[in-house]
This record gives sequence, structure tokens and C-alpha cells, in this order.
Amino acid sequence: MIRSIETILADVPTIRPHKLSVATMNTQTLVLVRVLCEDGIEGWGEATTIGGLNYGEESPESVKVNIDTHIAPLLIGMDARNVAAAMAKVRKTIQGNRFAKCALETALLDAQARRLNIPLSELLGGRLRDALPVAWTLASGDTQKDIAEAEAMLEARRHRIFKLKIGLRPVAEDVAHVLAIKKALGDAVSVRVDVNQAWSELDAVNGIAALQAGGVDLIEQPVRAENRAGLARLARQFAVPMMADEALHGPLSAFEFAKEGDADVFAVKIAQSGGLIPAQQVAAIAGLAGIGLYGGTMLEGAIGTAASAHVFATFGDLSFGTELFGPLLLTEEILTEPLVYRDFMLQVPSGPGLGIQIDRDKLAALRR
Repeated sequence: MIRSIETILADVPTIRPHKLSVATMNTQTLVLVRVLCEDGIEGWGEATTIGGLNYGEESPESVKVNIDTHIAPLLIGMDARNVAAAMAKVRKTIQGNRFAKCALETALLDAQARRLNIPLSELLGGRLRDALPVAWTLASGDTQKDIAEAEAMLEARRHRIFKLKIGLRPVAEDVAHVLAIKKALGDAVSVRVDVNQAWSELDAVNGIAALQAGGVDLIEQPVRAENRAGLARLARQFAVPMMADEALHGPLSAFEFAKEGDADVFAVKIAQSGGLIPAQQVAAIAGLAGIGLYGGTMLEGAIGTAASAHVFATFGDLSFGTELFGPLLLTEEILTEPLVYRDFMLQVPSGPGLGIQIDRDKLAALRR
């Protein structure tokens, strides 16, 4: 039986300013959910967002209030072993709140997998890989700093896929910044861009033409999420793949994208999808439609990153890699043993549940 549900906010400084077109992050607020069961087993989940309300319609504070006030009372007393029934009740009763639902589903699945003494990925059908390629986002905005940062990552064998956050500056400046980095790093390195919806369709046509000619491998959400037809036109016009991110809100929107052929790649995020099972449904729809997959991030800490890794490890196709670098952007660690990044890959935890252990003292020092 589910005995209690606790929602924790923890503010963690980032290692450097992280500039997006919608916000500049100097601190990440982790939104952590702890579910305690009658048999003493607990599970953890995460509902971390980006930039307060700059990125989406949920904020750390709204997630906490909605879980504590509206969602937790629905679940207290339910059978913790029947995760499907618990989440069906939440999804039937609660509108929206995809991030909150994801954290709760993660915590319940973590607890059940611990109860069964198996990795969480086994509850999701079993993993196809034990390590995931991880992109690093270059977001200082300074060309030389970004080049130096990328070269350091290559030297440490931590990342060889780099994504640049652009869209704040004029298109020509952003393109020049990206192409200078691509030229410095060479053809052995993958360079992608994330515009975070900042361009008009005309800007996108001009910018993407130059980026494609310069060898950029992937264009993420160049136009507004609502402009699905515009993204589709860009996908048809250019050979470089167009990836849907902010426009992708779970299985229903994935189905609409697949039906119309509006994107080449899906950035699958467990929080945006509304949970681990819905994220798998998004991937299944993509597979049926011949759409590529990329394992996305909301810049979660270790809990959300581990949960994402368990899900992405079950995907048949992961041709564009993942972006599960969130914990590496933070100055503080909340696990007793950090997640392992080596040889350009994140090692998917293999212990019971999420396969991680929370450092209670460190979390206590960081929580609000």
C-alpha cells in the first residue's frame, strides 16, 4: 500500500551559465518525489523543469503544489504493486501535469522494481543496450569558450556529440558561431543545433540552408511548437533532419506528427511524454512511422536521468543518441555513487529499481 508521498525542491547551482533562447540558467531546481510504501520500500521520481515557466506550463512550485494538494491524496492507500491501476486513476482524474505524472510513475515503478529485485528497465520489457551515447550541450554563447569546452570533452572521452543552443542572436551571427565550432572540431564530431522555437519560418529557411551546407547533422525545433506545418515544410525542403521537441507532448501529439509526416526525428523526453510508459508509446509510434529517435532531457538531475536511461535502453532505434548529461551540469551530487560516464557513453545502472542510492545528507543540505 502507498503510505506517503513527499515532494522535495532542491536548488543546485550549475557549473556555468546555460543559455537557451528562452532563459539563462545559473541554478537548476530539482523536483524530486519520494513514495514510501507500507512494506518499507520506497521509490524516487523526478519532475524537473527548465527555467521556471519560461520553457513550459509547469514550474517546480506548481508541480509540488499539485502533487501535494491534488494528486497524492488520490494515491495514498492504493496498492503500490499495481502501478498501472494507480497511474490510470491519476490520468483519468488529473488533466495535464505531465511532469508531475512522470515523477509519480517513475517513483512507483522504482519501488516495484526494487520489490522484485530487478532493474527498472526489466519492468519496461527489458533493455537492448547497457550504455547510451551522450551529447553535450555547448551553451556559453562564446565561440572560443565553446570550442575549448568541446575539445576538453573529447580529450576526456566524455562526449563526441555536441549540441549548440542558438536563437538569441541574429541568424547570421548564430550560424557563424555554429560553423566556426564545426570547422574547429572536424568531421569526426557530430554538431547539432537547438533553436528552442526562436526562428520565424523565413529565418529558419535561411539559417538551415547555411547550417546544412556547413555539415551540421540535426536541427531541433527551429520554429514555434504550434507551427507544425512549418516544421513539416522545413523537413521536406532540407536533407538535414528536423527534430520535434517542444511540440511533442506525449503519444497523441506523436501520433499526429507521424500521421502527417511533420518531423524526421522525435526528441523523446519522459517528462514531456507524461511518464515512462507514455515515452515508450511515443517511441513505438516513431518506429512504426520510420521516424528517428533521440533521447532528450529536461536537464534533470540523477534521478530523472537514470529513469530516462532505463527507458531509452529499451528502444529498438536510438540512431541519434541521447542528451542525458543533466547531472554533469550541476555542481552538487545527490547520489552516494554518481552515474558513470565513460568512453562517450552513460552506463545504464544495473541494480534494483533505478539502480541508484540517494545521499540523504547532501539532499537535506540542498532542499528548500
